[in-house]
Amino acid sequence: MPDLIDALKISAAGMKVQGARVLVISQNLANQDSTAKLPGEDPYRRKVISFKQVLDRKTGMQTVDIDRVRTDQSDFGQRYDPGHPAADKNGFIKIPNVNTLIEATDMRIAQRSYESNLSAIETSRDMINRTIDLLRN
Repeated sequence: MPDLIDALKISAAGMKVQGARVLVISQNLANQDSTAKLPGEDPYRRKVISFKQVLDRKTGMQTVDIDRVRTDQSDFGQRYDPGHPAADKNGFIKIPNVNTLIEATDMRIAQRSYESNLSAIETSRDMINRTIDLLRN
């Protein structure tokens, strides 16, 4: 039964990091239209989350955790909007480096991974309950 409890812990760690991933993606989508207020300033810069493998020394299990959230250093886009307060002398403003299609794809991958971990937890829980039922009889 300890192996099943370990499986629960591993899947819970997977759900935790995917939840954090969804949060970062949500921030990106919420700020996809956030431009600078003055010429020369940068608009919102997309954030990217990375994960790392972690060893739980007490149990000897390998799990996953958040490594860091960093900003994506890819180039900003440009849009012609001469009336905008942040427009340069040519009338262009910098727009965030957020691509809605990429964010939607990342969101779907995070959702599927979260669901897979949840399914593993449900299966482990059912196996634990069945084992307990067998031991009662």
